[in-house]
Amino acid sequence: MSKEKRPFVCPTELACSLDNLLRKAVHNPRKILEPYIRKNMTVLDLGCGPGYFTTELARLVGEEGRIFAADLQQGMLEKAIRKIRGTGLERIVKIHKCQDDKIGVSEKVDFVLAFWMVHEVPDQQRLFGELKSILKPNGRIWIIEPKIHVKKRSFKKMTTHCELAGFEIIDRPKVCLSRTVILSMRNN
Repeated sequence: MSKEKRPFVCPTELACSLDNLLRKAVHNPRKILEPYIRKNMTVLDLGCGPGYFTTELARLVGEEGRIFAADLQQGMLEKAIRKIRGTGLERIVKIHKCQDDKIGVSEKVDFVLAFWMVHEVPDQQRLFGELKSILKPNGRIWIIEPKIHVKKRSFKKMTTHCELAGFEIIDRPKVCLSRTVILSMRNN
């Protein structure tokens, strides 16, 4: 993926729109994540941005868990680093810079959170193939996309790509202003 082919990616300058009190009223991280995240999990916060969900993920997985906060933009990762600095979460959270064409995390994960970012990936089939390679056998992927940017037809097409990559839909939890799907690897 060359930079000129990449769709719009929310720039670091707009990070405040991703992490503020108004958003917390609409997308409370604890309420959204608590039903799915358990102690000792290894979680990939894909497209973590300024770390809006990262800190709550770290609290939920606890001391023995691990979070990979991954983003394409160094500026977003620097904001995430500042957010966790001095909180005691530094030993749980590993900051990871993705490459333009791949995530690049090699450790197996129990759960992937992809909140409002899959629509920014030009080669979704490649993304889902890579996620399949790092997901543990009973792992889950939760894709949450913004209704304002991702129409119903586009979301359906994306879920079809997921199914073609070997995933099955196991749930569609409700998240305000969003289309969502939780996936697991299909047992063939």
